[in-house]
Amino acid sequence: MYPASPPQQAFARALLDPTQPVPAGLCAWNGSDPGVRFAVYRNNVVHSLVAVLADTFPVVCQLVGEDFFGAMARLFVADHPPASPLMHRYGDGFPDWVASFEPAIDLPYLSGLARLEWARLCAFHAADANAIDRHELLAALQAPERLAVSVLTLHPSVAVVQSPHPVVSLWRAHQQDDAARDEQLGHLHLDAGESALVFRADDDALVLELHAADAALAAALASGAPLGAAQTLHPHADLVRLLSVLLRHGLVADLTSNAINAPNSPQGSPIPPQETLA
Repeated sequence: MYPASPPQQAFARALLDPTQPVPAGLCAWNGSDPGVRFAVYRNNVVHSLVAVLADTFPVVCQLVGEDFFGAMARLFVADHPPASPLMHRYGDGFPDWVASFEPAIDLPYLSGLARLEWARLCAFHAADANAIDRHELLAALQAPERLAVSVLTLHPSVAVVQSPHPVVSLWRAHQQDDAARDEQLGHLHLDAGESALVFRADDDALVLELHAADAALAAALASGAPLGAAQTLHPHADLVRLLSVLLRHGLVADLTSNAINAPNSPQGSPIPPQETLA
């Protein structure tokens, strides 16, 4: 893709920011004021991008209300034009932006909830990958010195979301009818952190709550850390439990051994194989 020329950049800025002047050189076929027509075009574009954000972050929208979300989204759109013609990729910066949005400072859970919703969208559109043969991984468990220096390749749809707020419960509550939602929300403690494993299965993006330590371990594995190093860094996590979850849902795509790391090094602490994966 070629970089935009200065006139194109000026047009894009004016299209998303109503404080910008009408781009130079515009004219209407019938001699009418091009500013009026450009304003209509601008409104349609901004409205469409706000609608994309509302579709991507529906629970955030429900929590703050359509009016608040619309005003918030328009400010985001003005500073963050689309970088791709694929609209399902629009909004990747929204969760971080929300965290610093001053009018929502009293809703600290919004950013984490937005990250969860973005992870679901990414999981839904992620590439396909075949799951590793279950027996291959079980065989590796019989040689813990090899497993300790092995790296798991997880399914491309896998993401780990960690938050100091109950984002999983907030999201789940909004998948219910109004009565059930309100009942669940009434029992929430907003300072109770939650973590989730997000992935695609059966043509749907699923949210599976994890123990905080297991989520940290999963994030380390997803980043490419060898199993032994990841377990050393997160000693309170249950590796067998996490591997059982990953295998049950077909989320391990490959297992590669990093022979450079010695089994007794910090990267290669032995992993006890005595438990059977479910």
